[in-house]
Amino acid sequence: MAKAQNKTTENEASVNKFLNSVKDNQKKADCLELKGMMETITKKPAKMWGASIVGFDTYHYKYDSGREGDMMKVGFSPRAQSLTIYIMPGFERYAELMEKLGKHKTGKSCLYIKKLDDIDRDTLKDLIQGSFDYMTNKYG
Repeated sequence: MAKAQNKTTENEASVNKFLNSVKDNQKKADCLELKGMMETITKKPAKMWGASIVGFDTYHYKYDSGREGDMMKVGFSPRAQSLTIYIMPGFERYAELMEKLGKHKTGKSCLYIKKLDDIDRDTLKDLIQGSFDYMTNKYG
């Protein structure tokens, strides 16, 4: 049986071309700000992951099932309904930050916000830094 391939993989597509194609001006501005914020925190360049995710740095995972692959440590995507920010370890360990963040929703590893002005940017930076540090400590 062939191993399943990850649909979302790092590629050489242009991050700037992708971000400049975002039609909503507020969302585009927020994405450019997020890109700068994540580059500062990770000290890594932005890379495209799949067709619509901007990610920073990578880690290699291997599940007990044998499935393995590479994924970004942090990233974001300008989705139609909201800006999605990927906090790979999830949110349980960040309860205090989540209370201070502002208007948001979460999924397993996804933070959904309408716009950066709805949240506290310093708290977001702390959340991204904590997530990045956790992933780096865990996976190198």
